Amino acid sequence: MASLNRPARLNRTLLALIGLVLLAAGAFLVTTYYGWLRLIDRERPLVPGTELPPTWVLYVVAAGAVVLGLLFLSWLSAQALRRPKTSTWRWESVESQGRTDLAASVAVAPFEGEVGGYLGVQSADAVLSGSQDRPTLLVKVTAEPEADLTAVRERIVTDGVPRLKQALDLDELPTVVEFAFADTGARVR
Repeated sequence: MASLNRPARLNRTLLALIGLVLLAAGAFLVTTYYGWLRLIDRERPLVPGTELPPTWVLYVVAAGAVVLGLLFLSWLSAQALRRPKTSTWRWESVESQGRTDLAASVAVAPFEGEVGGYLGVQSADAVLSGSQDRPTLLVKVTAEPEADLTAVRERIVTDGVPRLKQALDLDELPTVVEFAFADTGARVR
């Protein structure tokens, strides 16, 4: 996982392509309707004959439109879910007298505060995704334009992550750090 927003490039490309196709089709229809483009006679029917197609064709077109609409709605709803899925971690006691539940967002809150206090860091957003057996830490750091990103990354790796690993009793915690500059919006990995 290289980014907190992994499908962004594909989504932007597909949205741009679909948008261009729809714009071209709309421009073609408008210019043909007003007679600016004379590739098709405005008075001539689009299809030969005046009778309706067979009923099954109408059903297939309607079903295809519904399926396509549902696909686009699911794609649109996926755009709102930009963060990786987190979970609640559970530690069972040895004697089975109780258990401890910890939301992943609560577990990374002190880490976010610590990283947000580093020199040159404006804010930090962390997501602890995956299961308790295979966690992944994704960190997005918004840095000042003059910040030393190497020093910030080194401090995250040597100070912040080891403390988080110790607090969560983890041997390993794969970490991805993504930097964004506060003023420009440019990203560096």
